[in-house]
Amino acid sequence: MPRTRRLLTALAMIGTLAASALTAAAAPAAAAVTDVGIQAQPAMQLPFPCGQTWNGNGSNSSAHVGWELDFNRGGSATADLGDTVLAAAAGTIAIASYQTGNRYGNLVKIDHGGSYTTYYAHLSTMAVKVGEYVDRGQVIGSLGNTSAPGNNISPHLHFELRYGTNYPNNTVKAIFNGSTFGYPSANVTSNNCATSYDPAEVCGSGFKVNDSARLGGKGNVVLLWNASTSSNCVVTLKFTSKGTATATSAYLEPAGSNRTTDSGNYGYYAGPVKRTAPNCIKWGGATGGVAYNSPSEHC
Repeated sequence: MPRTRRLLTALAMIGTLAASALTAAAAPAAAAVTDVGIQAQPAMQLPFPCGQTWNGNGSNSSAHVGWELDFNRGGSATADLGDTVLAAAAGTIAIASYQTGNRYGNLVKIDHGGSYTTYYAHLSTMAVKVGEYVDRGQVIGSLGNTSAPGNNISPHLHFELRYGTNYPNNTVKAIFNGSTFGYPSANVTSNNCATSYDPAEVCGSGFKVNDSARLGGKGNVVLLWNASTSSNCVVTLKFTSKGTATATSAYLEPAGSNRTTDSGNYGYYAGPVKRTAPNCIKWGGATGGVAYNSPSEHC
């Protein structure tokens, strides 16, 4: 082989090897970014009270374009309506409003930092406001079937975890209690046990979550409403010192009436405090030395 040809062949081989080395170097870098993103996910739990088992399904809706999940646990089409929904991880409320164009209906969006957000759609009630900070396990609303007008859907929670802003490609697989959800469908038992009690179960049949207030990481005061009896119920749930009797209180004060308070040393919660309240009310509670006192509202 002539010397010039041998030289050109050697140069071509060097070029090929260099290109292969660059490709090999690029691949691990891309994988590393993906791994970092997964590791940076907020420490999430199922968005339902401790011990409840729910079925999540990522493939039963034509509206799903990524890793979205629809949650149900009841037998009938309306069995879950009004069930309590919790924050899957701590963060700041970015949206708490009725949406039409995207068919989310009542939507709560939580910003968890690090470009991660969670979406809770079709809620029947929203118990938080934009700008509020919520703890993991704090009540944020109740399950419903709200959507765009004319879009009739059965009650369920539509849940999304997103990373970044390039929707729909930014929906990512959810990790609950350290384990990736078993797509496309799986039953999962909630370990969202910041509070060990569902306030709707504490208040009893017919009560649905209406509002809530964070107690600085110490607990959560929850206001519930029973439309059939025009009654409110308040429960203060402890997040710390659970099982140890500490000062905890809850109260209700209907407009023009005296205040009713449940106060004592309790291990898990104060209340329920129930009052017929067809008009405005004041409500609140305290635990761990942190108190919440509402203005006159919910008229």
